[in-house]
Amino acid sequence: MTQRLKNKIALITGASRGIGAAVAKRFAQEGAQLILVARSSTDLEAVDDEVQKHGPPAVLVPFDLTDLPRIDDFAQSIATRFGKLDILIGNAGILGGLTPLTHIKPSLWHQVITTNLHANWHLLRAFEPLLIQAKEARLTFVTSGITTHPTPYWGAYATSKSALEMMIKTYAAEVRHTAFKVNLVNPGSTRTALRAEAMPGEDPLTLPAPEDITEVFVCASEPACSWHGEILNARDPQFYKR
Repeated sequence: MTQRLKNKIALITGASRGIGAAVAKRFAQEGAQLILVARSSTDLEAVDDEVQKHGPPAVLVPFDLTDLPRIDDFAQSIATRFGKLDILIGNAGILGGLTPLTHIKPSLWHQVITTNLHANWHLLRAFEPLLIQAKEARLTFVTSGITTHPTPYWGAYATSKSALEMMIKTYAAEVRHTAFKVNLVNPGSTRTALRAEAMPGEDPLTLPAPEDITEVFVCASEPACSWHGEILNARDPQFYKR
């Protein structure tokens, strides 16, 4: 392995399974020091077992990102321990079911918007001082192809991801004269629990595994990255080779 992220401190949300777990394992192979966030401590520990096959133990942070006030405390603890953050991967997200817009329970609507949008804003706000301390900060957030066309019953998820795209593109424009590189990744249809929830009748073996799409995250996070304010397609041939 080429160690393209050697000694980089990388924070990954939604890291206990699916795309987040796959990116964590790949980043460990590339030499990164990992900070992994997810709700399940048991699942995080399982990911860390794999991480330790390639490098030092990850810092495991089991908490729900919808507990927004805790994000500031979390950032302060990372500041005390590391003093900087090189890479932020905003991957945590929920579907919230497929329901007509006017039938969604208000509590579920707010949970989807908070998880997929508000938590990422709080992460940006809380961790920006640490990212500034890095020589070449790299920020990547996971979006979805659902934002490109209105689709019945996907209202909460599509709204949250569309808003996330605009928020991240706006932030990218604001920091364009810095050393930051800020992008989004559209992973496409991937063999994840969220995809299975959305498409229960689909054969998951027809889809790429999360491990198949990690290259785009490495490319967006390495010092050589030149993209900024882009939506990167994980299936682009330059990233995706099966």
